[in-house]
Amino acid sequence: QVQLVESGGGLVQPGGSLRLSCAASGRTFSSYAMGWFRQAPGKEREFVAGINRSGARTNYADSVKGRFTSSRDNAKNTVYLQMNSLKPEDTAVYYCAATSMGLYTIYDSPTKYDYWGQGTQVTVSS
Repeated sequence: QVQLVESGGGLVQPGGSLRLSCAASGRTFSSYAMGWFRQAPGKEREFVAGINRSGARTNYADSVKGRFTSSRDNAKNTVYLQMNSLKPEDTAVYYCAATSMGLYTIYDSPTKYDYWGQGTQVTVSS
């Protein structure tokens, strides 16, 4: 069982930056690949970024490539999402999620993830 708690969301102007954190409970954090998803009002939840168990491999949605970076610190049981050059279309509730599936694969489907945080609101607006 893994419990996830996101933090770091807020209101930022276009072009600004935010760093989201996701703290996980439990002693087996390094056994899980992690994903970041977002959901805007009236839209389906979509994949943003993923990172494998060791942190050596990452994957990003085309819409955020070059602007967002995911990293993790297994000693601190925390995964991060650094978001730069934010745009109004990045406005959404952001969720982190954990999956025990796969050793190297980074899944972009929400159905592959077992545990979810409660979400944190990111609003990009002037």
